Amino acid sequence: MAYNKQDIYDDAITESIAAMYGNMIDALGEEKEREGLVKTPERAAKAMQFLTQGYQQDAGEILRSALFKEDYNEMVVVKDIEVYSLCEHHLLPFFGKAHVAYIPNGYVVGLSKIPRVIDVFARRLQVQERMTHEILHAIDDALKPQGVAVVIEASHMCMMMRGVQKQNSSTTTSAFTGAFRKLETRNEFLSLITAKLR
Repeated sequence: MAYNKQDIYDDAITESIAAMYGNMIDALGEEKEREGLVKTPERAAKAMQFLTQGYQQDAGEILRSALFKEDYNEMVVVKDIEVYSLCEHHLLPFFGKAHVAYIPNGYVVGLSKIPRVIDVFARRLQVQERMTHEILHAIDDALKPQGVAVVIEASHMCMMMRGVQKQNSSTTTSAFTGAFRKLETRNEFLSLITAKLR
């Protein structure tokens, strides 16, 4: 049986974006009709829709769909969550890891929802600084916890492939609310995300 992958895309949007990619290939001096490129505009159009699907998703709705009343008030940490996004300045990827913690205030959220929320904001045209705050505020608004912490470490292809061309550079951003503004709580979080527990 042949492999048949099913993806659903808006035909009109795909056609419009594909035409732009075709024009770009022409403008760069390539021949969009040659064998290796003939399907590239359509593929790129579908890839771009996938990579920006976060615009059609609601982080708050995702979190509220899996809230559970629980008498637990210690730190919950989900770390080393893969992040893949597109820099809004050059449309080049940046990628790395996110670490998220919250201290419940009567409710916990299904653990898989934290990475899903990160994807909602990562799958948009982004800057790392704004994305860090968007993740923080989405969790804070939906859970109303005692505090939220978010740290993102990422490498940016716009710095690695072009511009200053620094392949070993990385960027770390952080944001904290509530209890995590206290140095002791923040330090506990930072020690947990840097510890190797295995």
